This record gives sequence, C-alpha cells and structure tokens, in this order.
Amino acid sequence: MTASVLPLVAGPAPAQPSSRLIQPQSLRAPDTPLGRARLARGWSQVKVVRALMLLADHWGWDIAAENSLKVFVSRWENDTHRPGQTYQVLLCAIFRATPAELGFTRPAAASTLNERLTALESVIEGLTGRLGEVAA
Repeated sequence: MTASVLPLVAGPAPAQPSSRLIQPQSLRAPDTPLGRARLARGWSQVKVVRALMLLADHWGWDIAAENSLKVFVSRWENDTHRPGQTYQVLLCAIFRATPAELGFTRPAAASTLNERLTALESVIEGLTGRLGEVAA
C-alpha cells in the first residue's frame, strides 16, 4: 500500500524567497558608525532598544526604561551624546562590533591637545604672576 501525497495548492511551486535581507524604504539612519551598523542589519531603532533590553536582562544589568532608551539611541546615532561604558558594551555585543567600528573611540586631535596645553600654560603663568604680586 502506497500513500499518495496531494498538493495543497494546484500548479507549480513558487520560487523560494531569498535569504538576502531586504531593507524597507522607510528605514533610515544618520550617516554615523552606529547608524550605519543598524542599517546594515536592517534594524529599526525599536529593535535596537529591544535587543538592548533583552541582553541587559539576560546579563542581569540595570539599564534605562524603554522610553528613555528610545531617546538615547536617537541621540547616540545622531552623535549628540555618547553612550556610557555600560551601553557601549551592550551595543558592541548586539551589533557584534568593536568600539572603534561603532565610533566610540575617537583619538583626540593633536591641535586640540596643543591648544589646551597652551591655554593651561597661560593660566599657570597668570596665577604665578598673581602669587608674586600677593607675596610682595
């Protein structure tokens, strides 16, 4: 006795969908390392927030509430604020990227350091001069 298999739908089988990620047209992000990392995965900011919450919960870490995280992710992507150490670790883990790849390590510009040193030397000279005046 042989069992026969009846097709559920008449006609030829449809082509198997591609496993390639198709990004919706509405998915956008700022041109920053963090924004590009999110887009490369086809994630919305909401998905990033949920991933942060799930991983933090799994690790037993306390982080901000969902509504606050939505604001944080936007600020981090727009580069108006930098994530703290806890969030940097979480973001690196969920995106499987290094801190440098997500833009968390920024070498200080040499000119900025030179400007700060010059300003500090000027302050020290001014204070030294005033000390001399007070002692006299």
